[in-house]
Amino acid sequence: MAAGDGAQLPATVAASRSVEKALEEAAVSGALNLSNRRLKEFPRSARNYDLSDITHADLSKNRLCELPEELCQFMSLETLSLYHNGMRSLSPSLSNLQALTYLNLSRNLLSSLPPSVFQLPFLRVLIISNNKLCSLSTSIYALTHLRQLDVSCNELQSLPPELGQLECLRDLNLRRNHLTTLPEEISELPLVRLDISCNGISHVPLCYRHLRHLQSISLDNNPLQMPPAQICSKGKYHIFKYLNMEACKRNQEELERHLRPTGFSTCLTEQELFTGQIGLLDSGFNSVESGSKRWSGNESTDDFSERSLRMTEVSRDQMNLEEEQEEDGFSLKTAALNCQLSVLLRLFNADENKDVLNTLPVLKTLESHLKITLPEDLGEALSNGTVLCQLVNHIRPRSVSIIHVPSPAVPKLSTAKSRVNVESFLGACRKLGLPEKAVCTCSDVLLSNLSPVLDCVTALLAVECEGVVGEKWSHSSSPSSSLLSLDFLLFYCAAMALLCVLYCYLLT
Repeated sequence: MAAGDGAQLPATVAASRSVEKALEEAAVSGALNLSNRRLKEFPRSARNYDLSDITHADLSKNRLCELPEELCQFMSLETLSLYHNGMRSLSPSLSNLQALTYLNLSRNLLSSLPPSVFQLPFLRVLIISNNKLCSLSTSIYALTHLRQLDVSCNELQSLPPELGQLECLRDLNLRRNHLTTLPEEISELPLVRLDISCNGISHVPLCYRHLRHLQSISLDNNPLQMPPAQICSKGKYHIFKYLNMEACKRNQEELERHLRPTGFSTCLTEQELFTGQIGLLDSGFNSVESGSKRWSGNESTDDFSERSLRMTEVSRDQMNLEEEQEEDGFSLKTAALNCQLSVLLRLFNADENKDVLNTLPVLKTLESHLKITLPEDLGEALSNGTVLCQLVNHIRPRSVSIIHVPSPAVPKLSTAKSRVNVESFLGACRKLGLPEKAVCTCSDVLLSNLSPVLDCVTALLAVECEGVVGEKWSHSSSPSSSLLSLDFLLFYCAAMALLCVLYCYLLT
């Protein structure tokens, strides 16, 4: 026994001296490195050194079963690594580390996170991968400065909606969990990297197409149905393209259901009556004088061939219907313009324009002409000027010759392109005769100031309505009819004067 103890003594002494040396260096440099020392507790000899000013501590690859209380007394600590230990719980005193910005708790045995973790106000990186977490606390929203969250290789079955309140989060790793659904609130995050591979996800929410800053997304090893796995394997561009097309399709179907006329009977089936149509607005997108248009981007024209044929047939039928309506009389045209104003006011802000909407008739006919659906964030949707330019071109075709539009790959226009759209819209308004005082400024549109923009659109439609009235009157009042009306007026006045004289004579 004595010989055996003597054989082990040099190794123990060497390890002790190594720890003492690390403590001495930490007192001088402010960085404590005790990784891979087989420690089961914090060294008791640390009380002999002044470690109050250390900012970095690495206790990874040890045998700690719980967070040492001594660490929680280092108020200046900024980074703490407890990677690859055997910890099953964390001390409530962890919240004392108010300056902590980096916390690595990966490869432990944690089944939950205590409230003290969510009381670190400046935490920017939280790594808790390879643990036994079954859920995340709803208190995670308190980590307002968190930029990286790694909860991969756990047993998470769901995610709290409060995750969408982490406004600074850029990197989210959910790899190898038991997730079957994803919260829509994640679409509100400014994520650059998202990893949800190796889960049980079957559907990706359509709102994830709003993740504009996303550069990397991983969906491998999931039983995906929407988007299909073969689409996801092609990369981010194809995933976002699919989500955008699916969202447009669903919005179109929902709009057509709302536009369905009541009290209308037909022998056609619902599928035949309400076929998928693309909006018939003249967007002026890359228009030329001949009227031809080009689509930009990397999309193959084969993807749009079938829809283009249906669009051509629907456009032809729609043009014939409009010609018949114009022949029926001027009242239908005026009612349509009033309905257009009603629809646009509702699209801008139904709550703020409730009184105006109540005074205008709702014919759902023009809504089927517009085929426009805007997201809830109207200010952002209108700030790029695309919808406004399409409106001007709907009133007078090719008023704006070129319109910059977002694409699935780049869903947000640059400020320069948005400004070009807005300036083109304002120029078209002036050409259509809109008074200068009614024209909003470029900054009103770019900064989502909806009130003057709405006034500008209202005045634009009013001027157009007056133009239609004048045009109708000019067509119906020829020179011969004007002359005939004047002659009849003179004859009528003379006859009335003669009758008046005769009546007075008879009375006297």
